[in-house]
Amino acid sequence: MPLIGICGGTASGKSTLANKIKSSFSKIGVVCIVSDSYYKDHSLLNFKERSKINFDHPNSIDFDLIIKNLKKIKNNKKIKEPIYSYKTHKRLKKTNIVLPQKIVIVEGLHIYCNDKLLELLDFKIFLDLDSITRLRRRIERDVKERNRSVEEVKKRYFDMTEPMYEKFILPSKNKSDLIINANNLNLKKIIKKIDELL
Repeated sequence: MPLIGICGGTASGKSTLANKIKSSFSKIGVVCIVSDSYYKDHSLLNFKERSKINFDHPNSIDFDLIIKNLKKIKNNKKIKEPIYSYKTHKRLKKTNIVLPQKIVIVEGLHIYCNDKLLELLDFKIFLDLDSITRLRRRIERDVKERNRSVEEVKKRYFDMTEPMYEKFILPSKNKSDLIINANNLNLKKIIKKIDELL
């Protein structure tokens, strides 16, 4: 059961690539673990306080829980995955039951920022995309899907997202096995490598 890591900056195409891999291996079964689901629980804070949290810093992720769950699913056991709400900035009370599959994709901003998590990954991909394109995509997504204003998205991007990308995410690409231009995905190369791992 290979664990495939997909990392990159915000709106760099991580979910798009994950879905393409899932489609390519749909006959054998693929499950995707998204690190955003593992933001630390701040439900005791009010919404205004939660809105000020820097979710782009690696410390925002509950690495202990995601590592625990990845070890369980790698040992062919089902897991309870948290459900995080982008609209309220907190975990919901319910969880998702995730069943093991032949391939596990681990996708997220911070997944190469933790050595223990890195050790679990069999193949690590980094999506390299320029900041202008990522900001444009981020605005389109957050306004449409997360009920944010353009001004709010831009402020968070320049105050938190991009500085944290430069400090943590971008340097972590050197820990990947494959760095690709997110505008020109080499899907055949990725599928070939996963086939070899299988």
